[in-house]
Amino acid sequence: MVDISKIKNITVIGAGVMGYGIAQVALMAGFNVTLVDVKENILDNVLAKIEEGLKKAQIKGKLDEGVSISNIMSRCRKSIDLSSAVKESDFVFEAVVEKLDIKKQICNLVLENSPPHCIFASNTSTFRITDIAADSNRPENVIGMHFFLPVVLQCCVEVMKGEKTSDRVLDIGVEIGERLPCLKGKRLSVRIEKESPGFIANRLLMPPIIYLSWIFDIAFEKGIPWEQIDADAEARKLIPMGPCELTDYLGVDTSYNVLKSYEKIFSTDFAPGKVLTNLVSEGNLGRKTGRGFYDWTAGKPEIHLDKKAGILNPEMTMAIMLNEGCKLLEENIVSGYKIIDDVMLTGTSMPGPFGPGKRNYVKWSKMLDEFVEISDKTYLKPCALMRSGGFINMRK
Repeated sequence: MVDISKIKNITVIGAGVMGYGIAQVALMAGFNVTLVDVKENILDNVLAKIEEGLKKAQIKGKLDEGVSISNIMSRCRKSIDLSSAVKESDFVFEAVVEKLDIKKQICNLVLENSPPHCIFASNTSTFRITDIAADSNRPENVIGMHFFLPVVLQCCVEVMKGEKTSDRVLDIGVEIGERLPCLKGKRLSVRIEKESPGFIANRLLMPPIIYLSWIFDIAFEKGIPWEQIDADAEARKLIPMGPCELTDYLGVDTSYNVLKSYEKIFSTDFAPGKVLTNLVSEGNLGRKTGRGFYDWTAGKPEIHLDKKAGILNPEMTMAIMLNEGCKLLEENIVSGYKIIDDVMLTGTSMPGPFGPGKRNYVKWSKMLDEFVEISDKTYLKPCALMRSGGFINMRK
């Protein structure tokens, strides 16, 4: 196994918004970076974005003194040939589409063509690292490293091992994470020694979509405008935008695909509802296609929040996240709730559920029981640790 000090060459596969963010912070940390994608023009556009990002970092005083942007960019190469791009790689980040078969193919190809010491880090937000590494020739060298958008601003990275990942590889992944700069401050590189699909943050963020998808279907059946659903959410000021607008912004297909994955991994309760399914089948995926819940063809839609539907309770999302956080504690994915709240704050800029949960767990447990009764979504039934309040003594 290579010593951490000898890791010089990093390859980033996938030049989307996540990939180029990882590439930028790796360059800022002093590594040589090769960025890989399928088309030259995609790579050229992304290199220009990275250079622009470096200029912004320089203005904020986040680049080392005396280091020019041209010197940094001289350490960045591009390639459309994955096999040759990883020939001298010490560490590879994969940030491609969230489809298991594609991630497995790339993992296998990288480990077949890279040096024996090379570490493969998947940025998956959904799949088990064990499954990604299953058919590779070096599963002990495969880890998960899940970043948050935008990578240069959100200071958390979750580092997780698979069943066959060596402890030394996990150590190196955590240390690499710590070395990657963040414009807001020091990066939090979180070591997760027991596998959990969704890591920490997405384990908390995805179950509320069971509730929201159910609300979408109820609203559609009753002919309630989407604006009124978003008004329900924003009236409580717990989230930056309503769930319909947010789903459009992130991509309807993103929510749909993750729900389908969670449906297989966790419970059929994650199966996407009729509204999400119909939007995807019609190709109305939100902002990126011009239509989703709202019409984006003329730019950001004007959403009037003057009338509430009165059917969505934003507090339910916090109750659901507290329940999922308690499940992480019960499963020994983490030893205390502080790290869960820290990941949520540094990764998503949202407060974690445990602060308010300590005061509201009895009320929230009752809310979840009542929702399960009317919806039959038994995955959301409060776990024993939430119902009892036993998590209160499990801060660290």
